[in-house]
Amino acid sequence: MSEEISQSGQESSAIASVGEVSRWLSENSFDNEPLERDHLGIETVKIESSFLLPISAALYAYGFNYLQCQGGIDLGPGQELVSFYHLLKVADNVEKPEELRLKVFLPRDNPVVPSLYWIWKAADWQERETYDMYGIVYQGHPNLKRILMPEDWVGWPLRKDYISPEFYELQDAY
Repeated sequence: MSEEISQSGQESSAIASVGEVSRWLSENSFDNEPLERDHLGIETVKIESSFLLPISAALYAYGFNYLQCQGGIDLGPGQELVSFYHLLKVADNVEKPEELRLKVFLPRDNPVVPSLYWIWKAADWQERETYDMYGIVYQGHPNLKRILMPEDWVGWPLRKDYISPEFYELQDAY
């Protein structure tokens, strides 16, 4: 049985099929919005920043015990930033683990989302890299600081509206 949900977009509407995890979240009163599956057929779910921590804890208890990847996406100048999470259910005697993508859409002027470091330790450096490149702030992260760029670097290099400085001088570089 396949349910269909209509989503309204800025320019067009898309139809996303409700996946097993999205259905489970809804049945357990977790607010979520199913998105179109990716090119590999992986279920993708949109959630609000304020619900990321409780939903992630519930998904961990549900069996998603491995954070394979966390990163950021810039949808374009003046548009939202996205913090995404690729989760796996890793278990013995399972040939192919179940996969899930979470996406949190954040306002460009104040991109703040809770850190998932306390649920999946693998989020540590991945959240730091996303902070460093996109400027998404992970509240509650134990050591949120630049990891690739110098500490005094101004701006977020992977944002699509970033203007590269003409000159940068390294101080005390030895």
